[in-house]
Amino acid sequence: MIQVKNVKIGAGLPKICVPIVETTQEQILNQAQEIDRGLVDLVEWRADFYEDINNLERTALTASLLQSILGKIPILFTFRTAKEGGEREISFDAYRELLLHMAKSGCVDLIDVEVFRGYDKMQRKRREWKTADSCNREVQQMVKELSKSVVVVGSYHNFNETPSREEILKRIFFMEKIGAAIPKIAVMPKEQEDVICLMETTLLAGRLMADRPVITMAMGALGKVTRMAGESFGSAVTFGCMGKASAPGQIEVEQLRQAMQALHIEED
Repeated sequence: MIQVKNVKIGAGLPKICVPIVETTQEQILNQAQEIDRGLVDLVEWRADFYEDINNLERTALTASLLQSILGKIPILFTFRTAKEGGEREISFDAYRELLLHMAKSGCVDLIDVEVFRGYDKMQRKRREWKTADSCNREVQQMVKELSKSVVVVGSYHNFNETPSREEILKRIFFMEKIGAAIPKIAVMPKEQEDVICLMETTLLAGRLMADRPVITMAMGALGKVTRMAGESFGSAVTFGCMGKASAPGQIEVEQLRQAMQALHIEED
């Protein structure tokens, strides 16, 4: 279990996180004011949508204003790259500078890190193993620096398929190895067996790695059950939407909360 402000991630019902995917500061703050605090546990600011993202000072100012509106609701800062389903690309150096700047600003509570940034492509070419190892070290060092100020959510998103159980576990344990406080995996199922595979693998990972919460989800229509039934298989956070969704298969928050409560495991 990890506590962020008053939210205990990994204890009780999975926590509901709502993304803000607007482009201007005004739109971002307006959406924040509309969030129902009785239904939402976390807010993810998807900064890859933000039009002024290249201006670090203005980005930090927007986060500060967002923080003042949300109060005790923790903020997860995410720049999702195009390769993993986001709005734009960014160099590793600029990505690192952005995340470190936001961590040191004190205006966000958690930061998403794509821990396999650049690694998968390199890994497929044997002659570039040294480069891949170097990439690993850079990401690990970045996670270490970020962890001094915020909770790091290590992430991997696959919009094409659901990897094997062995591959999912390998990635979760790699995130743990480099120091991510919360591993997160999102995959795209092509058949029902893919959904079952993800749920079984999450349950196994949680039992093998009991010192930290895990977040997993299957995207799209097939994967909706994983967004509602996280308590049953061990996913600590689920992502819902209030208006615009940030990924396929997200459910409106009110419906999501009702479904989760209906599935809640009552103790005898």
